[in-house]
Amino acid sequence: MQNFVYYAPTKVVFGRDAEKKTGALIREQGCKKAMVVYGGGSVKRSGLLDRVLASLDESGVSHIELGGVVPNPRLSKVREGIGLVRREKADFLLSVGGGSVIDTAKAIGYGVPYEGDVWDFYTGKATAQASLPMGCVLTIAAAGSEMSNSSVITNEDGGLKRGCKNDLSRQRFAVLNPELTYSLPPYQTANGAVDIMMHTMERYFTTEKDLLLTDALAEGLMRTVMECAHTLRGDPENYAARANMMWASSLSHNGLMGCGTVEDWASHQIEHELSGMFDCSHGAGLAAIWASWARYVMDADCARFARFAVNVMGVPRGADDRATAERGIAAAEDFYRSIEMPTNIRELGYELSGEQINELAEKCTYYGTRTIGSFKKLGREDIVKIYEMARG
Repeated sequence: MQNFVYYAPTKVVFGRDAEKKTGALIREQGCKKAMVVYGGGSVKRSGLLDRVLASLDESGVSHIELGGVVPNPRLSKVREGIGLVRREKADFLLSVGGGSVIDTAKAIGYGVPYEGDVWDFYTGKATAQASLPMGCVLTIAAAGSEMSNSSVITNEDGGLKRGCKNDLSRQRFAVLNPELTYSLPPYQTANGAVDIMMHTMERYFTTEKDLLLTDALAEGLMRTVMECAHTLRGDPENYAARANMMWASSLSHNGLMGCGTVEDWASHQIEHELSGMFDCSHGAGLAAIWASWARYVMDADCARFARFAVNVMGVPRGADDRATAERGIAAAEDFYRSIEMPTNIRELGYELSGEQINELAEKCTYYGTRTIGSFKKLGREDIVKIYEMARG
């Protein structure tokens, strides 16, 4: 087990009607004016936005709004928000939505006190030294941004999707009411389930040994997500399944599943280029990529994949680790299909040309300046082969 620092400072307020406490939570931070960030019309149609704003009013927190955040959130919206906060002198950022909304607010938080372009933090040109305080009311269990230190933003100029990790973006509080996820379409629920599992899998597939407790936690979380995803297919208002899925979203990406590991993140980085190019759903993109990545790297440690097969996917252990590992990967594909997620890029809806594959691989390696992954180091040619395997 590697040395590690576990830091998860976010206050979680969990349960029915938790959103009614939002105003008081902001006042606890000593803040008086919030910019409320949200996506499309669903938070308005459901009445959630009105309830949140009423809570702010009751606590004496004035507010302005920034709506229109889209999936694979855009840099242009971040820049718009930075300008609005500066003009209106808001001192708190409140996200009402899912990962795209929270990631947008995180980027705005970095950008307000910075004299340069906020994109500098996503290219590695600069490191954020300050941020506005922020909190969130979560509406979808998926990205885990409500407790993570990371955000991902897409620059429309070039279709570049890049991430930034900084503890300054940790939410001061996260309001988690599972009932707010009842109305999610099955496709969004399934996307979320894949994303949650993948946040754990990127940490689980590690070269590190002797991770008895971390492995057990990760395996239990993944089994729970699969069980809840199946339950929600037929019973979308099952409170227990929604609650467990929502809590799994937070625990999967708040660092707990990575304690003592060497993390990988290759599948995420390969998928980011797909959603940067095609604007596809992140969870579906991960499902389309993962099995090809797994088959390409599995020989680096077949025993690890065999453990996943047995302890997560319920595959009987055979005498040969490689055969067991392959059955585990196939079982994961079966799970994706069972919740109507793709298992290759054609099923995702795209026919990749050789030219597009080369462009995706170039962008993924930052034009040949980096490798990705740790379970197995991947360079440009490796990434090309994985895209080719994932074509379908």
